[in-house]
Amino acid sequence: MFFQRDGGAEVARLRELPLNFDPPQQPREPDWRVDDFRQRLPPEPPGEPLPGGTWELACALVRDYKFADPMLVTRVRRSSPRLADSELLLTTRFHGLVFHLPCRVGEVVDDTVDGVRRWGWNYRTLQGHLEQGQMDFAVRKDLATGEVEFRLHAYSRPARIDNPVVRLGFLLFGRSTQLRFMRGACARMAALTRPPAAAPTGRSRRP
Repeated sequence: MFFQRDGGAEVARLRELPLNFDPPQQPREPDWRVDDFRQRLPPEPPGEPLPGGTWELACALVRDYKFADPMLVTRVRRSSPRLADSELLLTTRFHGLVFHLPCRVGEVVDDTVDGVRRWGWNYRTLQGHLEQGQMDFAVRKDLATGEVEFRLHAYSRPARIDNPVVRLGFLLFGRSTQLRFMRGACARMAALTRPPAAAPTGRSRRP
């Protein structure tokens, strides 16, 4: 997956696009589909996050959208080096078709609440996206236990799709692809934060 923090004029023009939905106060089914995924990551000792430890590594992966399956999201462009209030253009491929999905970064969270250190951000969909909704990504560390986790929370529903072929494809495969993305994000975060296997020491004896 190619990540570009400065997306150029094409991405800068996304600033002119509105959200393609009115953010609800309490998104609930059946109007909204709500998903919540949590993935345990390698723990750290109790206390503040370690320099170069799991929490810092996971935050860097989340900041640069490295958790996304490159088979699903092939390119990510951002309108500004500054994450907050920037626009994103996600490029995806599906059965030979290419889609450019515009989003806007909303809240960036960087705090400690009830003994949990948190960092993360969310985006909301813009006009032209195949879906409507918001997706939140966060890295959390319990300072008392040292447990670290990645959390993905989302609410969504299909957007209006004028192209009948794309509309049918989204109806048939949209949900399964969405779940594949979210489950894959958790699996990649676990794999990318896993400590490298220790190298064998000493010489093996021949029988």
